[in-house]
Amino acid sequence: MAPGVVVEGLEKRFGEFRALQGVDFVVEEGTVVGLLGPNGAGKTTTINILTTLLRSDGGRATVAGYDVASQSQLVRSVIGLTGQYSAVDEDLTGRENLELVGRLGRMRKKVARGRALDMLETFGLTDAGDRLLRTYSGGMRRRLDLAASLMVAPAVLFLDEPTTGLDPRSRLALWDVISELRSGGTTIVLTTQYMEEADHLADRISVIDGGRIIAEGTADELKTEVGGDVVHLAVHDRSVTAKAGALLAQTFAVAPSDIVVNEQLGTVQVPVAQGAAALVDVVRAVDAEGIVVEDLGLRRPSLDDVFLSLTGHLADDPRPDAPEPKRRRGFRA
Repeated sequence: MAPGVVVEGLEKRFGEFRALQGVDFVVEEGTVVGLLGPNGAGKTTTINILTTLLRSDGGRATVAGYDVASQSQLVRSVIGLTGQYSAVDEDLTGRENLELVGRLGRMRKKVARGRALDMLETFGLTDAGDRLLRTYSGGMRRRLDLAASLMVAPAVLFLDEPTTGLDPRSRLALWDVISELRSGGTTIVLTTQYMEEADHLADRISVIDGGRIIAEGTADELKTEVGGDVVHLAVHDRSVTAKAGALLAQTFAVAPSDIVVNEQLGTVQVPVAQGAAALVDVVRAVDAEGIVVEDLGLRRPSLDDVFLSLTGHLADDPRPDAPEPKRRRGFRA
């Protein structure tokens, strides 16, 4: 298959802050690639460059064969974008917003109206379709924004953390729509902090941290890199959670940075290579210290474990040196 998106050595600075430091990845036509990383990692900056909202300071990129710098108008003619903030018109109704996007995408009036009604139903907005946007809640606006980006099926679709703020029903509905678009040949670049989302939707995942791609592969390939299984321990007394974490680090001879300790929930997660035998070692270790176990289990690595292993922190931990993001209205072709 021909590449739908090619990114080579992208660089971007904001003053002294290096948002992108040589980002490279390829998205094959008709596939979904997930850009997985924390706030400030460079995900949105990358999307804004690929959708012509920003100019890079170095490197190059093509979308559907068009250069994003020198052929920006052609790029805009073949893409769709849902950004992190709502880009709908609150002086129109929900249905009017969708029909307007369809007409701008050269749909005939009757086709645009039918498609708008379908999208309102998909995202649970049928009853609110003829209400002005100013009466919508934040979650409803987000759903309408997503519906608008999917009105005209583009050759390449960029979704920047599309399910943030959505209820579970709307999230699953969007997942179904994304799967349908992929089946129809649409190339999709998806940024997310939700590991389950990347695992479910992405054919391949590019892990970005500190403005660099640090790992690439399928979800299974990335999980294999971590190796072994993960022990999940929940303690009865949350005040001893840190103690339990240090104890397991010592028991399994792993670095403290490889262990996830959540004192608020009273849980500890540690990667192990011993399989089920590790559970016996945990019970012996905590029993010797008088730590009461509330729950104990063994599972295979998740994408959370992959990210922690690669970066030393969780995906929802913001990049320490990242500036506060500016609110930007999205562009939609």
